[in-house]
Amino acid sequence: MAASELMVSNVLTPPYWADACKHLMKKDRVMKRLIPQFGKACLQSRGDAFATLARSVIGQQISVKAAQTVWDRFATLPAQITPEQILKLRIDDMRAAGLSVRKVEYIVDLALHFDSGLVHVDAWTDMDDEAIIAELIAIRGIGRWTAEMFLIFHLMRPNVLPLDDVGLINGISKCYFSGDVVSRSDAREVALAWAPYRTVATWYIWRSLDPLPVAY
Repeated sequence: MAASELMVSNVLTPPYWADACKHLMKKDRVMKRLIPQFGKACLQSRGDAFATLARSVIGQQISVKAAQTVWDRFATLPAQITPEQILKLRIDDMRAAGLSVRKVEYIVDLALHFDSGLVHVDAWTDMDDEAIIAELIAIRGIGRWTAEMFLIFHLMRPNVLPLDDVGLINGISKCYFSGDVVSRSDAREVALAWAPYRTVATWYIWRSLDPLPVAY
């Protein structure tokens, strides 16, 4: 994690946020209207790479509320959410917490990758987005969407555009196309004006659908 990121109430916030908002409001009519609605709220990171990925795996294909319920149960099992502690858990206990058989396999594989050093956590700060995505999708249960969520919510990379995210596509439809169906190509074209702060614009598009921020 970059040293310039600010620690606020045990969470990290991006140092570029204010500059990004100014840029987006200047370049994009929707952002000019949207950004002031949410005051000082901004993206936050918990600063824990393993826990962020574990939460995202557990939350796959279920609602935000259901994901939080399962995570709350799961998080009580180990003494700490670390790869070493997860590898000590019993499969039956993880299943009882609400994880499917497949997600148990994914969480264990994730823990093994971290525990054995197959992911280069210390090098991520100096790696570009696509290199990190390539490393992460080698882990079972992690696809491009999950890797992009990690870039946004953990590394807080400023220019991520998660085109596989349903919320982003729906938000662009609502905010830019009066609710008409939009393609990935349409979304990519809208986002041209957002660079180099596509992460920030994406976060505000999510807020247009749900004012409460999601954290991983």
